Amino acid sequence: MNDVPLSEADLDALVPAWLDWSQVASELGVSVSRVRAMIKEHELAEAVPVPGGGPKVPAEFLQDGLVVKGLPGLLTTLHDGGYSDRECIAWIFTDADLPGRPIDALRENRGAEVKRRAQAMAL
Repeated sequence: MNDVPLSEADLDALVPAWLDWSQVASELGVSVSRVRAMIKEHELAEAVPVPGGGPKVPAEFLQDGLVVKGLPGLLTTLHDGGYSDRECIAWIFTDADLPGRPIDALRENRGAEVKRRAQAMAL
């Protein structure tokens, strides 16, 4: 990701589509308060992609009405390593060392290498 720190990445440019909490709730069939809890528990991550806007969740974090398999564990690993939601999202959408972005690997059920790299980063 060049020399730009993850915390300063242009998330609006990295993430193709965002959902607000009510849209996430609708996709998952849960309440908005449950979405809030999922974010707090690191099952999902949120960021404000555009200054002055509200918090949103990357749309690619959801697949077939569920949270993408492996995402909660990945987020927990990154958070345990001191990464913020914003930094987690930036890394998940930019790591050029994998064949594709980490989110692509997770969505294709190829999450083992993503998790291994996240564990190494968190040390």
